[in-house]
Amino acid sequence: MTEASGHVPERLDEVLSPGWLTAALGRRHPGIEVTGVTRGPTVSRFSTNVRFGIECAGGVPAGLSPSLCVKGYFTPRGRPARHAGLPEALFYRDLADRTGVRTLRGVYAEADTGTGANVVITEDVIAAGGAFLDGRHPYTPDQAADSLEQLARLHAVTWGDPSLAAAGWLSSRMGPRTGEAWRAKIEANYTGDTGAGVPERVRDVGRLVAAYGALAALVASTRAWTIVHGDPHVGNIFLDGGGRPSLLDWQLVQRAPWYLDVGYHIASALTVADRRRHEDDLLRHYLDALAAAGVERPSWDEAGLGVRRGALHGFYLWSITSLVDPEVTSVLLERLGTAVDDHDSYAAV
Repeated sequence: MTEASGHVPERLDEVLSPGWLTAALGRRHPGIEVTGVTRGPTVSRFSTNVRFGIECAGGVPAGLSPSLCVKGYFTPRGRPARHAGLPEALFYRDLADRTGVRTLRGVYAEADTGTGANVVITEDVIAAGGAFLDGRHPYTPDQAADSLEQLARLHAVTWGDPSLAAAGWLSSRMGPRTGEAWRAKIEANYTGDTGAGVPERVRDVGRLVAAYGALAALVASTRAWTIVHGDPHVGNIFLDGGGRPSLLDWQLVQRAPWYLDVGYHIASALTVADRRRHEDDLLRHYLDALAAAGVERPSWDEAGLGVRRGALHGFYLWSITSLVDPEVTSVLLERLGTAVDDHDSYAAV
């Protein structure tokens, strides 16, 4: 199947129709006939997420949950941004099963790279007893070790994979937003209550933008790439029904060095105190997991430099954030900004 093949609905009513769901779910469950759909809670920002239940002739097939969730860009506000969802849909379609990483259990994913339309249907985490997190939820060093193992799995399976080297949907999207509107967002975060916890020494918009531009150039020139999640902050972690950390929100999946994920994740998932106390052990844990999967581990000095750069990546992304609950943004800016300050990350590029 080519990237642009398959009909991708642009209306939510079509997606949640028994006829369309019968065809879509029939890819993995031949012979299924969806006879009824019950809509549940809806969350709509740019993307729209709807939980729903299905009924099927003869019962829901074995191996398929009757409680599902659809994600797409169905609203007038969301449609102009729908190209942002293409990498995630293609990840679920083409890579999620192959990597074996713990993530939402996809039952359908398709994208039209021409129009940008994309739809992902997964099993419902909440119905399965799972929970979504954000920066206000406690996250322990042991949980961070577990999620780093998942990142190591993703990285090891895709490490320098030649079959992924030319995939356009995995190209880097790190180019810094240098226009005045983006600088104004950073300034607004740093001068308002949201950025109150950012250390003074890293509260420099020009220096941040310049450093991130240098990091983007380093990433673009590296030959030692893998497939990274790209945005593995704690809010993109959920706990599955067994309480295990799992990854979601793959919009920034891309070819890049491993450290973008690892430095960012450690600095964002833990409190400042826990990060300072445990980050070396967590880095060793990740490197051990990478080596156990057959990848030659970076040297300790190289790994340390990478973690400094990964923290910078995360700090930049949260510095330009303006549409998330300010309380959450404040937590992440303090954690990531303090890590950048502790590690002198501006000097690491």
